[in-house]
Amino acid sequence: MLAAIVFYLFAGVLTLSALMVITAKNPVHSVLFLILAFFNAAGLFILLGAEFIGMLLVIVYVGAVAVLFLFVVMMLNMDFSALRKGGMRYVPLGLLLGVVLLTELIMVYQTWQGHPALLKQELLGGADAAITNTEALGRVLYTDYIFVFQGAGMILLVAMIGAIVLTLRERPGVKRQKVAEQYARKASDVLEVKKVAPGTGV
Repeated sequence: MLAAIVFYLFAGVLTLSALMVITAKNPVHSVLFLILAFFNAAGLFILLGAEFIGMLLVIVYVGAVAVLFLFVVMMLNMDFSALRKGGMRYVPLGLLLGVVLLTELIMVYQTWQGHPALLKQELLGGADAAITNTEALGRVLYTDYIFVFQGAGMILLVAMIGAIVLTLRERPGVKRQKVAEQYARKASDVLEVKKVAPGTGV
């Protein structure tokens, strides 16, 4: 009974915070609600016995990705009201995609024959049931799904480079250091030596 109460508590807060992520007018508030959603999702994973994935959500997503989102949103200084204009025309497409994703989730739930507690034995083929969840996840992740794992890393790298490019746009009136010109500068470019006769001045 206690586990069910905790599950519905985490699930309810997760659903409400996810709705606030896409409906909040302030983008900074959206990122803060996203952090709250990550915490509640981590609580759900811990209830399912996947404590390693729950800690990954807190350490990686909350500690790095969500904070990066927050810094990027604060540094871009974009006019979000202008971006939201005309956004209602994308609502039918968003609803269609949502229905497709919901249908896929329902199909996965109906065809799932196992139990979360038996996931480790099914992934490893029943080879060793005494290993920890972290070791079982590592064996599967770095053997069968190594290329998918590396591809996810490349996607995150491209996203990080894109965020840096967006924040380093040209701004009028801001002086930037030009290293190549500094190294190519000679003394004759900045100094002028004049020979002054004694008693005549400059």
